Amino acid sequence: MAPSVAELKGDEATNPALTGKAKLSHPFYYPYFDVKEQFPPTQLFEHNDPGARADPAKTHLLTANTTTRDISPYIGTEITGVQISQLSKEGLDELALFAAERKVLLFRDQDFKDIGPERQIEIAKHFGPIQRHPTSGNVKGYPEFHVVYRDPEHDVFRDYRGRDRASGVNWHSDISYEKQPPSTTFFFILDQPGVGGDTLFLSQVEAYKRLSPEFQKRLEGLRAVHSAVQQAEFSERRGGPVRREPVETEHPLVRKHPVTGEKALYVNEGFTRRIVGFKKEESDLILNFLFNHIAKGADFQIRATYAPGTVVVWDNRVTAHSATVDFDNTILRHAVRLTPQAEVPIPA
Repeated sequence: MAPSVAELKGDEATNPALTGKAKLSHPFYYPYFDVKEQFPPTQLFEHNDPGARADPAKTHLLTANTTTRDISPYIGTEITGVQISQLSKEGLDELALFAAERKVLLFRDQDFKDIGPERQIEIAKHFGPIQRHPTSGNVKGYPEFHVVYRDPEHDVFRDYRGRDRASGVNWHSDISYEKQPPSTTFFFILDQPGVGGDTLFLSQVEAYKRLSPEFQKRLEGLRAVHSAVQQAEFSERRGGPVRREPVETEHPLVRKHPVTGEKALYVNEGFTRRIVGFKKEESDLILNFLFNHIAKGADFQIRATYAPGTVVVWDNRVTAHSATVDFDNTILRHAVRLTPQAEVPIPA
């Protein structure tokens, strides 16, 4: 049996947290940055969504021992009584379908963080090839992991969004600049503040539905540019890695989910830069309206809370999310994301 991740030491020579103020429960996942690490350009691949194979009854996922609680009518379900690590292939297929239907799933009391990196990657790969992030901290020897980390000496995300902003909220869909952005995404907590540090999620399906039919028609068929350039330039300025050349990719403003058929907005303030074929003022007007519409949609948003053993699974194709940095930077927060990529977005 592989050792518990809590027992893996990682690279002590490059891990100041092992001797500093922050005491990590899982030092193996301390963020690793190697400026010499290089990745080739991402290649297109054929994607077959596991949710399309799933039994709609979800008998392998939602057993007699499983309890679910919907957080909102439109988005979010809390699940107890099932271990992701023990799901069969059929159960993982049903997980993909359930995530597509409910957008965000909060699994409680999971052993996922302690099953070892190989098994964690094996499970995530069921949903598609895992993106290797071009700039963020990963785990040495495991570039599939995207490490989210904040302690008194390290606050990269506040620097990225700008320290002069009144709010830290930054709605985005992960790595939407990729030619094949992600689908069923995994996020597991290692160390969390006692209060705060939640994640905001919203339904891009419901955001689209709230628009008038005439405006919906106007948006369908439009394409927007999603860019990794700002992210790469920030990493370069602070002496961090740029593991491959930043890409800019056109995606439909309204996309269709390949399994549920639902239409969803596919714009986000984090990476969407301009609408193709529009003049700057025209593009800014529409995008800023959509960004504002999304941000104000408290009635199609939820706040995902964390406890020891929480794993959040969401479908990045039909959601946007934001960190909530509402805790003092003297408090440690440490988490890991696995981000399987999916199909080229299907226009509505």
